[in-house]
Amino acid sequence: MSTSNITVFMPSVLTLIGIPGLETVQCWIGIPFCVMYLIAIIGNSMLLIIIRSERSLHEPMYIFVGMLGVTDIALATTIMPKMLGIFWFRVPDIYFDSCLLQMWLIHTFQCIESGLLLAMAVDRYVAICYPLRHAAIVTHRLVTQIGAVVTLRAAFLVAPCLILIKFRFQFYHTTIISHCYCEHMAIVKLAASDVRVNKIYGLFVAFTVAVFDLTFITLSYAQIFSTVFHLPQKEARLKAFNTCIAHICVFLPFYLLAFFSFFTHRFGAHVPPYIHILFSSLYLLVPPFLNPLVYGAKTKQIRIHLVKMLYS
Repeated sequence: MSTSNITVFMPSVLTLIGIPGLETVQCWIGIPFCVMYLIAIIGNSMLLIIIRSERSLHEPMYIFVGMLGVTDIALATTIMPKMLGIFWFRVPDIYFDSCLLQMWLIHTFQCIESGLLLAMAVDRYVAICYPLRHAAIVTHRLVTQIGAVVTLRAAFLVAPCLILIKFRFQFYHTTIISHCYCEHMAIVKLAASDVRVNKIYGLFVAFTVAVFDLTFITLSYAQIFSTVFHLPQKEARLKAFNTCIAHICVFLPFYLLAFFSFFTHRFGAHVPPYIHILFSSLYLLVPPFLNPLVYGAKTKQIRIHLVKMLYS
């Protein structure tokens, strides 16, 4: 690696400093983060075991919940070991290629999660608005195809971000990343070259995924609530509302934290860096932590089988 006074040529190692301004208390911040990670891993693993072992749960809605659980485990595991290494063991260095790989995995799993939330909203729309045709429309084959399309969409959309950084940038202002994980814009800001192409493509991916998915999720729930309000039986209305509330409790924090992180990165010059980094980290940890709790508490079938499993 050759260096000059102002730039670094093709660095092999980058340094993640953690949460800027809170370096002295990072060891304590790591404790609740670790607890959330363990709950996410244990909770989602239990969800997967229950859904896999109980044949009555081999339905589209629960299969989507299982897919979401796998994504949550993968997403949390992509960031937490390195983050805890920074907080507890003061191991901030990461190989450049490993950093790019972590960036690609993080954003890919985020896109997959967004796509699955959309798929679940559409599944609920069909189940509530067209209950007699739901089994014929949302088949197991269709669920598998949706899972494949969501995964491929995420992988192919995010891949150019990695390629543009790897092959466009040779000189960097610094090798220090003011973050606790490798995020696209955090890496792009290090470059000593013109970064407009990277910023534009990053915006394109963010709006393609978030705006498209959120628009159709909103439209699906608008139709669902319109249908639910016209149901004649009170019990049917309550059951439909209960199912919808579980999904809303999952996707609302995901998108709220996503938009906060996105806009702060680009327009939040007056937001303290530690606030931004904390919320960006929570954006990746809260959904995996929250999802098993919400579905375990709000979904009757899963709750019943969970109690049976714990007692046995």
